[in-house]
Amino acid sequence: MLTAINTKILLAILAALTVIGGAAIYQRDQAAKTAAAAVKAAQLLQIQKDDNDYLKQENEALRKQVEADKKQHSSAAAHEGKTWKTYIP
Repeated sequence: MLTAINTKILLAILAALTVIGGAAIYQRDQAAKTAAAAVKAAQLLQIQKDDNDYLKQENEALRKQVEADKKQHSSAAAHEGKTWKTYIP
């Protein structure tokens, strides 16, 4: 009788340890998945930041080019009055 009780207690302890071990493994697996997702999110954010920086540089270069073109075209219009005065057919 005592052996049967000891066996049942040992089986209960073994079952409890199995459950605890399974929970620990599950928790470790979930932590690894969460860490992988965090790394992926960080990579995506870095890519978006790089793209945003590139677009800012492109927009700034385009804006400077437009300003330069405006100055160049405006200067030609300023001297337009002189061309017909010096024209000799």
